Amino acid sequence: MINVKSMHFKSTSIHTDPKIHSERNGDSYCILFVSVDVSTDGKWCYLVFWVVGRPTTRWDLLENRLLEVCPMCSPAFSKIYYYRPEFQQPKPLDVFLLKFWCSHNRKDLLHDVTKVLCELELTIKRVKVSTAPDGRVMDLFFVTDTRELLHTKKRQEETIGHLEAVLGDAMISCEIELAGSKVTACSQGSSFLTSAITEDMFYLELPSKQPNGFFTSNSASVTMDNSLSPSHTLVQILCQDHKGLLYDIMRTLKDYNIQVSYGRFFANPKGNCEVDLFIMQVDGKKIVDPEKLNSLCSRLRMELICPLRVDVLSRGPDTELLVANPVELSGRGRPLVFHDVTIALKILDIHIFSVEIARHMIHDREWEVYRILLDDGDGFPLPRMEIKETVRKKLMGWE
Repeated sequence: MINVKSMHFKSTSIHTDPKIHSERNGDSYCILFVSVDVSTDGKWCYLVFWVVGRPTTRWDLLENRLLEVCPMCSPAFSKIYYYRPEFQQPKPLDVFLLKFWCSHNRKDLLHDVTKVLCELELTIKRVKVSTAPDGRVMDLFFVTDTRELLHTKKRQEETIGHLEAVLGDAMISCEIELAGSKVTACSQGSSFLTSAITEDMFYLELPSKQPNGFFTSNSASVTMDNSLSPSHTLVQILCQDHKGLLYDIMRTLKDYNIQVSYGRFFANPKGNCEVDLFIMQVDGKKIVDPEKLNSLCSRLRMELICPLRVDVLSRGPDTELLVANPVELSGRGRPLVFHDVTIALKILDIHIFSVEIARHMIHDREWEVYRILLDDGDGFPLPRMEIKETVRKKLMGWE
């Protein structure tokens, strides 16, 4: 039996899924982890989450998503399996093109659309937004359906109906179709990022070595200890809490092909977190190589201090907001990034002129990059640094 406080399922590779990481805004789950305990006996995993919800939290939906991401109980999983594509990677979902025209680019249009799609459990994979000279707006949303029903007429009518309700008379037309490879390729944003952008935004050193102070001053302590267990390495983390903290830790360990056998997470009311994890390598042994220990420690600390990149730059005469997040080796990007960005811009009363989302290989790592051209109008009343910090705080859950 699975409930929202505990999970008991057959598998020994403990990773949090992007669909169920903690949130702090008005999405469907809207929960905050207070403490977490995880353990495994080599065959079964036991996870206990103590969480705080809100009146809008949809507990039934959360429970369904937890059930979906848990491995099935079958003889195939009776042994220890680590992160391997043949065991862990589900069949890719079909990508659909949601295309609609609006008569004008009204305030908060993109945020309202993004909110509706999140509530309908449609995952946004790519966005292309263009404003015509006459003021009309064409929005192309490439989405996947968590329910896997968007190919049906009923599900399409439900989606269009929700969009009509929120957009009203502004909507001119709306269509949903299966996106072929050629259509998806044509939707791609510019594949070119200037060297200045890549050097400033994707600098992969720790904060103490970053020349322009891009990272925050908040520190994260990550230590490794091999003396407490004959078969596991203990990872101890002290850091400031942020939205998706467990997701950032687990995706990093998953990319390193490391299993978590036991763990404990605790967040105090001041926003500080303590995490203890007993981990092992793919061969079932602790990590003893000093080079591997230092590499993992450095990467964890970097991902905790700055899991996302945010900047506001000049794009010719225009102003561009750039947001980037690393893509997991499994091919998944960080969830709800565009949703949170639209909330931040709504708070700042800034309109969006166009959006491009594309993936780039930078420093031998894949990144999902959001390039959002802002509508300057008569000029921004807010400094660009304030725009940058507001967006970043919303993404990190530091409202």
